[in-house]
Order: sequence, then structure tokens, then C-alpha cells
Amino acid sequence: MPGPTPTAPQTLLQVVQACDNFRIPARSALQPDQEKLVPWLLSSSPSSPAVGLLRPEIVAQLRVEAASSPSPTWAFHQSTAGKEWVSFGEGVDTPSQRSRVVKEVCERWRDGGLWPDEIGPRKWRDELYPVYRNPFGRRDCPGDDEDARGDALNYAFRMERAASGLFGIVTYGVHMTVYEEVRGEDGQIPSYNVWVPRRAATKQTWPGYLDNSVAGGIEAGLGVLDCVVKESMEEASIPEDIVRRYARATGTVSYFFQTPRGWLQPEVEYTYDLCLPPNSGVQPQPLDGEVESFELLPLAKVVEHMRAGLFKYNCAVVLIDLMVRKGILTPDNEPDYHEIVTRLHGRFEYDRWALL
Repeated sequence: MPGPTPTAPQTLLQVVQACDNFRIPARSALQPDQEKLVPWLLSSSPSSPAVGLLRPEIVAQLRVEAASSPSPTWAFHQSTAGKEWVSFGEGVDTPSQRSRVVKEVCERWRDGGLWPDEIGPRKWRDELYPVYRNPFGRRDCPGDDEDARGDALNYAFRMERAASGLFGIVTYGVHMTVYEEVRGEDGQIPSYNVWVPRRAATKQTWPGYLDNSVAGGIEAGLGVLDCVVKESMEEASIPEDIVRRYARATGTVSYFFQTPRGWLQPEVEYTYDLCLPPNSGVQPQPLDGEVESFELLPLAKVVEHMRAGLFKYNCAVVLIDLMVRKGILTPDNEPDYHEIVTRLHGRFEYDRWALL
């Protein structure tokens, strides 16, 4: 069965570093084996919002697209100081037009066999992710009519989930940890048991890895809690009324991940806790085929599996965040505490994107 090969025990900082593993190299310090990233801006103006980071092979293919069209939908710019950026072409200036242009190019690349490991038929998700002008701004969405409010929203356009790494956009998801409290003889809570799923061997990504209790990407137009409710039923058979009654928002985790093939995935995960009350009768069960099984594990065993590299990378950092919030991981028992906590809440060096 596909899945992870256990590693030698890692420190918790190493677990975090495996997920938050990318930093943008300074242009003046680029090494021969490092790629020069090109910012993707919303319009031709160098002051327009940066919505992605493009690798050279993507820029080259977009140039091919532009050269083959009498009305190019992609434009390429260079300042007198040598700064380069890519933008939508002239006239592509509404949310629906941007969505259409990206949809057409991604489907053309898919059908043409380009980057099959990312957007091939088996990897294609048919899920649309929102792209925002400010990735840390308001999570608004115009609804079915993308142009109903013009460019008054933070929302800029939407695009196929599978292609997000090719374009280096910021993506958003939810992670909910479902657990039970373990009380000692004195009634205090010494620890927790966590419901841990194993991803199905047929998953497009990370097959066979351990996961968070409930997790999923947030599609365009879907609210954060609504996404938690949806994924809870689809992945774990947890009823909506249980989620809405007991789930608690606990913050976000954000990290800059580079895949083994070099694609960039800056991600924000909204985190939730669901502490099952005693005798609730709720037991997560697979439903939609994305999860093979669930197992209720003591937190100590969860940490052991994390250190052995058995968890999907971003699920491990969400569980580390849980340990910080619950006071299990402290400055007194974890020498790398401050760096761990800081790395769990990164900004992807976003302020530098438009300046590359």
C-alpha cells in the first residue's frame, strides 16, 4: 500500500520545517541551482496586487500562449530597473474574465499533457479556489455573478484547485482536530485521545499518510464553518448538529511549502477543535472514500507518529499548534518553542512578492 516510510525520530522543529520549507531567495544572492521567480500581478501596473509567484517554465509557457493569440490574454513587463512581472492582458479586467482566462489555459495545459503530475486527468479536482487581492484580507465572494460588485471586493477571481501550485497562489483550508479528554483520578485533564484518519490509497495526494481528523480546501463561495460542516460529514460521518454545537474556531496556521518538484504552495489553514463530550456516541467513520480508517490514539502516540514522518506535513503542524494551545508544549519543555510558534504563523514573505 502506498504511504510514508518511517523516518528516524525528528524534533518538533524539524517536523515544522518539513512543512514550512521555503524562503524566497534574494535576487542578488541567487545560486546557480535556484530559479528566479516572477510575480504574477493582477494588472499591468507594477503597484497592482501580487496574486502568485511563477517559476520560469510557467512564464515560458504563458509566453507561448500569448504569442499564439491575436488578442493575448497574458502580458509581460519589465521595468527600467530590470524588475519583471506577468499580468493579465489588456481588457482582462473583471473577475469573470480573469476566471475564464485561467480556466481556459489550465484546461488547455491539462488536455495537452503539460505537467501531468500536477494537472493531469488523475490530479484534476474540478474544485475552484478563490484568489484574493490581499491574501490576508477579507474572505468575501460575489456569488454566482462574479462581476456583480466589480472590483469592489477583495475577491479577484477563481481557479482550478489542482493548478494552484503551478501559479503559486495562496490557498485556504480547514483542519479540525476531534478529540476526547482523558481525566485523571483527581478529575483533572492530563491528556487527550485524538481521532486520527489514514488517507485512502487512492487519494491524488499523500496516499496512505495519517491526516487530521477533518480537513479540506475551501472552495470559492463557501464559508469557513460551512466547509468544516461539509468535510465533517463527507470524510468522517460527523453530523452537522454535532459540529455546529461543539466545534470551536481556534485560529489559523500558515506556512510556505515547496513540493519535491519545486511548486510553491503558500497555505492558510483555519483550525478548529471538536472535543467530544463523554458518552456522545459519536465515532468518526469513513464515508466518501477519501479516508481508509479512523483510529483513536493517545496524544503521545500521535506525537510518536509525527516524529516518524507518518503524518501529512501540514496536518502535523496543526497538531503541534494544538499542543501549544493546550499548554502541552511549553517554553520549559521545548527548546525550540519560540521558533516553532513563530513558524506556525508565517506570511510567506508576501510583502516582497511584487518587488522581486
